[in-house]
Amino acid sequence: MRLHVLPPSPRAMKVMALAQHLGLDCEIRIIDLLNGENQKPEFAALNPNKKMPVLEDDGFVLWESNAILQYFASKKPETGLWPTDPKRQADVSRWQLWDMAHWDPACAILVFEHVVKKLSGQGDPDPAQVAKGEQDFKRYAEVLDGTLKNRKWVTGNELTVADFSLGAGMVYARQAHFPDAPYSAIHRWYDHLAALPAWQAVLPEYVKSAA
Repeated sequence: MRLHVLPPSPRAMKVMALAQHLGLDCEIRIIDLLNGENQKPEFAALNPNKKMPVLEDDGFVLWESNAILQYFASKKPETGLWPTDPKRQADVSRWQLWDMAHWDPACAILVFEHVVKKLSGQGDPDPAQVAKGEQDFKRYAEVLDGTLKNRKWVTGNELTVADFSLGAGMVYARQAHFPDAPYSAIHRWYDHLAALPAWQAVLPEYVKSAA
């Protein structure tokens, strides 16, 4: 298998972390987004959206990070990371869809304004966008924190791909100045996830040093 990724991206890190966690043999191919490598015809042939991550597996091409997580976990059903029971699978899927619709966009605003702009020389954070990001983050953090109050993991007491999906949003919490201080259940949950050796293996060094 081959993964086309840009590792600093949380969406890249979560698929890389799961591949490591499952012990999957996966070649990493770095896609230089800042220099427009994703715009080249050969990459657009893999993903017409011209975004990463993209997975190639013996002629099968899959894009969308959460779909890749499900596919990886389906290769090791005994782990329970992608449950086979229809109700449990629907619960995991529900949180992955919630991630795409609400959690990831809220986190991404603050990551872009405070981290991406700084790294790419795009100027100072836009106060209006920061305010929107903080408002959205608080709204959805209330939902996630409330769910995690009496659970170790997002869907219960077992680790699933939903945790990898949602955990990616927290990678740059400190650097992006997330207003996350009140949400103790989120902190406890993410600390458990971040302690996994596979998660530690893909975190940038400057994130580890700030922990």
